[in-house]
Amino acid sequence: MAELLSMGELLIDFAPSGETEDGRLLFARNPGGAPANVAVQAHRAGVSAGFLGCVGDDMFGNFLRGTLEGCGVETKGLSLVSGTATSLAFVQLSETGDRDFSFYRNPGADTRLDFDTADLSLLDECRLLCFGSLLLTAEPSRSSVAKFVDYARQQGKLTAYDPNWRPPLWQDKDEGIRQMRSLVGKADIMKVSDEELALLTGLSGMEEGAKALLSQGVSLVVVTLGASGCAVFTPEFSLRRNTYDTKVKDTTGSGDSFFGALLAKIVQSGKKPGELAAEELEDFIDFANAAGAVCAENPGAIPALPDTAAVEACRRNVPLLIR
Repeated sequence: MAELLSMGELLIDFAPSGETEDGRLLFARNPGGAPANVAVQAHRAGVSAGFLGCVGDDMFGNFLRGTLEGCGVETKGLSLVSGTATSLAFVQLSETGDRDFSFYRNPGADTRLDFDTADLSLLDECRLLCFGSLLLTAEPSRSSVAKFVDYARQQGKLTAYDPNWRPPLWQDKDEGIRQMRSLVGKADIMKVSDEELALLTGLSGMEEGAKALLSQGVSLVVVTLGASGCAVFTPEFSLRRNTYDTKVKDTTGSGDSFFGALLAKIVQSGKKPGELAAEELEDFIDFANAAGAVCAENPGAIPALPDTAAVEACRRNVPLLIR
């Protein structure tokens, strides 16, 4: 049984890996996709995790399924579909490790996820469903996401939403924002960047933007701030926490590492977000910050996700990054 079920895209991140002798850029095939990253990180942080989604019945899809199985993630909910290719993303890194994506997904096998043919026992068995917004870009997944989330909520499961805004995947920016907003009221927990917070709420202030999400029924809003750590908002209190001063090589997957680690801690607590004391939540956030910081030390997404021992070593030995 998977305590945490993550739903969404599973794809290949082609990341820069050097050059040929005559200067041509080389790319390494890395398994990725935000929901898959979250599932692997949650498992490495100590909870059982499963994945719900689709990949193409091709060389990349089979590689991705094998990767999740090798990472200990339950793949009963992963379907290999014919006729549509596995999505690909080429990653370009800046000198500071920040990344930019070029997607090959038209629309991609991940958007073939269909509520009407899915095994709902996965949702019956889990304690938390994590989801994103990229399945909203095409049918049948566009219509199915809300059905999956509504079913999970009807069964009393926690729901966690990472909008994961990717402008190149939306032909119409306004439609993309509208679709992202449609899921806010279905989430108990949300992780957003400051850019995503502004897009979802139309507000430039972080505190007022977070309050706008809370007013729609979200219990816990986490705003990730890159090298500046994160800010946390609940209806009762708010807090800030700096991240750790690791040597950044590649930020691909760092936010997913953060979220997977945080969700693992919440699942392990056995509590709903509103039942967490400020001190307890601050400890969870610190653990998540350390996970994201360690992830950024290594290239790739899934290959870079740390286990609990590595996260705790960071907390003991690496100073906080003060900005």
